[in-house]
Amino acid sequence: MSSYLDRLLASALVSLLALAMPGIASALPDDREQPIHIEADEALRDEKQGFTRYKGNVKMDQGSLHIEADQITIYHVGEEADRILATGKPAHLQQQPDPAKGLIKARAETIEYMKNEQRIELRKSAHIEQDGSIVTGESIDYLIDQQLVKAGSALGDDSSRVQVVIPAQALDDKEADSGKTASE
Repeated sequence: MSSYLDRLLASALVSLLALAMPGIASALPDDREQPIHIEADEALRDEKQGFTRYKGNVKMDQGSLHIEADQITIYHVGEEADRILATGKPAHLQQQPDPAKGLIKARAETIEYMKNEQRIELRKSAHIEQDGSIVTGESIDYLIDQQLVKAGSALGDDSSRVQVVIPAQALDDKEADSGKTASE
């Protein structure tokens, strides 16, 4: 039973996090081909330092991807975005991964996508959910290439422990797929 729940948890975490950022997994087919729209109170592009920073009630959309943050900084090498950093109290991200699946919703004080490292980090009060499955913790890291997910709590703080909610329907669906019962 324990290994079954471990596999189910790992599967839920990978599914949630793999779909949380653009270009990482299968979003709606035309998301990556859509233009990026950004609204903010101010913008600063520093060619010499290699970044563009948007501040003040920032909203970014690309297809079904929607990010709201106090600040979004896009670091670039040439014209290609290398790293995206969204910060807020909290920053919010949502995306429709597939017409047949529920909306992915994530929030954290810091959401960072590092393209070259193929890594997503949610820091400080991290929360991600889809179809009733929820993972929360002080931090959530996803190493895309390795399909490795790690959720952590603040060391020494019992109130910030990692929490996972797997809806009963997901357990029933997995058991039906494997032909096993919950008592096995």
